[in-house]
Amino acid sequence: MHTPLPETALETNNTPRRMWGVIGLGALALAGAYGLVLAAGLAGAAEGITAFLLFLVGLGAATIASATGVGGGVVFLPAFEYLGEAGLVAIAASQIVGMSFIIQSFGMSTGSLSWLLRIYDHKNPDTGVPPRAFFSMLALVLAPALPALALTQAIFDAPPDAVLYWFKALSIGLGLTLLLTTLVGPRHVAVRLVPTRGDYAVLAVLGGIGGMATAFFSVGVGELVALYLFIRNFPLVTAAAAAVMVSALSVLAGVSHHIMTDPQPWGLLMFLIAGAVLGGAIAKYFALYLGARRLKLFAAAWITLSSAYLMWVA
Repeated sequence: MHTPLPETALETNNTPRRMWGVIGLGALALAGAYGLVLAAGLAGAAEGITAFLLFLVGLGAATIASATGVGGGVVFLPAFEYLGEAGLVAIAASQIVGMSFIIQSFGMSTGSLSWLLRIYDHKNPDTGVPPRAFFSMLALVLAPALPALALTQAIFDAPPDAVLYWFKALSIGLGLTLLLTTLVGPRHVAVRLVPTRGDYAVLAVLGGIGGMATAFFSVGVGELVALYLFIRNFPLVTAAAAAVMVSALSVLAGVSHHIMTDPQPWGLLMFLIAGAVLGGAIAKYFALYLGARRLKLFAAAWITLSSAYLMWVA
């Protein structure tokens, strides 16, 4: 007698097909958008190559961010710094954090919606932990994070170069911590399905620290939440979805500060945003395809190596 596969296995088997379908639609949309720009005489071949590179940056950053909970700024800030210094695009150091806020507002929001569809799937609803516990975790992170972000933006104005340096240093520390805990820890540990009072307390503290970090770097709160939940061995959907959602709400709360105070290169941002929206849409499939352990190793390796390289060449 044939035994049907469980729903999770069926979803995993269909994940690559769904992901490539979404990528195909996104590529068609991008080609159509650039075709309109080209037809209007607003861009040429050289600008088209630059636009495609920016689209890829947005796509890669948002895919990693919305799959792991590690904010897109981990990719955006180093990439923008490199592109600006190489003379490929005209990006001032003072614009980098604001651009990251804007792009993440689109990419992380799309990623949040994608994870919500997973959580409220009528065939396989899943928050990893009980729904009440899941949303309590979100509330406890955001309650201190949003006021901390707003106050930090209002009070402090750190020099862009200093912000970028300390961002790289912080990223290396976070990446190494996640990498070591994943490699050194036991491979077969029971998944934690019920948060303790201690977990709630730690998440509240991390929310306040992460809110301040996000004000400076455009990332922080999602990274800390993802790191803690991964180390505590919560289910992948809990760790990734919670981190993506708190990141999305944080950047949405803080993006107006940069739009109102800094001129932004919207001609560049339109292509970055297109990539970010597509990346946010496919990120869930990417995360489920990799699985928890490989996803943690991928995120840790990317954060550590990219930041270490930029520290070395600076």
